[in-house]
Parts: sequence; C-alpha cells; structure tokens
Amino acid sequence: MKLKLSFLSGLLLWLAVTSTARGQALIYRPVNPSFGGNTFNYQWMLSSAQAQDKTKDPALARTTTNRTTTTSSLDSFSQSLQSQILSRITRDLLDKQFGEQELKEGLYQLGDFQVEIRNATDGVLIRIVDGKGGETTITVPFF
Repeated sequence: MKLKLSFLSGLLLWLAVTSTARGQALIYRPVNPSFGGNTFNYQWMLSSAQAQDKTKDPALARTTTNRTTTTSSLDSFSQSLQSQILSRITRDLLDKQFGEQELKEGLYQLGDFQVEIRNATDGVLIRIVDGKGGETTITVPFF
C-alpha cells in the first residue's frame, strides 16, 4: 500500500511538472553579415578576427626591415623634383595632345623613371617604368 501511494504521488508530481512546462519555437538568427546576419556586426567580427590573428605577413616584414625611417633633405628634394617634372610632363602631354601641337616620340629618363612616348593605332601610348620594376601604360586616344 505504501508503495502504491508513493508511486501515485510520484506520478501526480510528474504530471504536474510536465503539464506546466511550455516550449517555444527555435529560431536561427545568423550573426555573420555574410550569411544574412545584422550588418552592424561586421566591424565587431573583423576587429575580433584581427585581434586573434597571430600570423605575420612575411612580405610586410621584409619591406619594413629594409626601409629607413628618416629621409635626408637631399632625398626629399629629389623626390619633390621628380614629382614636379612628372607633373609638368603630364600637363605638357595633355596640352599637346588636345591642343594643336604634336607630341615628340622618344624615350626619356627622369631620375628613377623611364618614360617612353610613341604613337599607336588608337592614340598616344605612354609607358612609364620606375626603377623598382613597376610599369604603367597609358593610352591617350586620338580625337
């Protein structure tokens, strides 16, 4: 009898607990903006990833160790002069191209820069090569 009574009281207690418990629907909300999350999370996720990133870029380490932090006044003067000459050449090229004068073809050496000017089928071709191996090609079309 005691066993039946304890069993019935346990069953009633279980029924009371389970009948009052309620469930809710689970809704997935992504955090990452790339997968549909809130776009305001982007900056926080980026800064968190950068703070955890322990790897170093080897190319960045090579360039920072080879550079000197101080430049002499002669170096800054040389850079200023080169930029002014390139600016002047650019201005003259545009004036001559869109004006009535013709551009003279040739290869010009300006400090670290080598400028090649030649006529092509679709316009004037200007090729600029710097001393570090970088190259830029500009085509100014005929009008």
